[in-house]
Amino acid sequence: MVTLAECIVDITIDEYGTKGLLERLSDPWFFQSLSCVLGFDWHSSGTTTVTCGALKEAIDVERHGLAVAGGKGKASNRTPDQIQEKAQALGLTSQRIDRLVYSSRMAAKVDNALVQDGFPIYQHCFFFDEDGDWIVIQQGISTQERMARRYHWSLEHRSFVEEPENAILCDEKRPLVLDMTSRMSTESRKASVDLANMRPEDLQRTFNQLKPGFQRSLDLWIGENALETYQVSDGLQMPRNLNWEVMKKVYDFQPKDYEELVSMRNVGPATIRGLALVAELLYGTQPSWKDPVRYTFAFGGKDGVPFPVQRKAMDQATALLRNGIEEAKLGRDEKLRAVERLRRCVPVGQAEQT
Repeated sequence: MVTLAECIVDITIDEYGTKGLLERLSDPWFFQSLSCVLGFDWHSSGTTTVTCGALKEAIDVERHGLAVAGGKGKASNRTPDQIQEKAQALGLTSQRIDRLVYSSRMAAKVDNALVQDGFPIYQHCFFFDEDGDWIVIQQGISTQERMARRYHWSLEHRSFVEEPENAILCDEKRPLVLDMTSRMSTESRKASVDLANMRPEDLQRTFNQLKPGFQRSLDLWIGENALETYQVSDGLQMPRNLNWEVMKKVYDFQPKDYEELVSMRNVGPATIRGLALVAELLYGTQPSWKDPVRYTFAFGGKDGVPFPVQRKAMDQATALLRNGIEEAKLGRDEKLRAVERLRRCVPVGQAEQT
């Protein structure tokens, strides 16, 4: 898989450049097709982890001007260090490296905390080139259902907190998903920032003064997991898992916008959900509960019935591509030499006109 991936990477970069390769990898259809070419006949969670792993081994920083950081499980925790190391090899400035590290962390946090769909991120791959362009391909898994969900971030990400993903893929839609990145959640995001900038004691006092009539709204908002998730008693109480120490640090920092709020350490899913709840009860700003999945696969999951890979056929395909690459390079060099010889035969002024 690695050798075949290397050939495909060589051809794509030679034809379209590193940015062209990044654009294609961020496209879910291209990535899925690539995983099938590299040996998968079944759209399972392994298409993400194994294909990204093969690409990480196939891509050489110095030769390709491109790098891959991160990986599955504990490997994803080493993403910042790998970005630092490989970005330095690409000659990027410290300011640009810091921005890449921030982008990687925010992409993982957004799909963990702002899109609360029950698929915690366990695999994170960060692709970037020598110009500082980057994409993210990451995956979350529902351990109870043994199903995966893949998140693609493209080059065109104007915002971290408003519909930044190129696509989210899974083989099912869920009836209720808290999506704070949706445009429908714009007012909820603004209200959450206003609440975060209130003194924690004032916020708690205001919330506790709400009329009992809001109890029905609270029950509807929380749903079936009310008793497990929130402290519900006579009158409304703050969510039990809202960390007041974190809220105090947020208040001291005074975030200017939602991205700055989300970027703070220890501001996780519980804080995001709690602020959205309070914002709706106090201001009536409703977040989106629509699952943002845009594409679905016909098959998925861990079926345990892999199709035997035909290694001989893969080796033949790899050899064919390598021969094509070498011949293409040879042909290009011959053309360049011919043009150079022609230029020498033509007077300077005439050559310029030509």
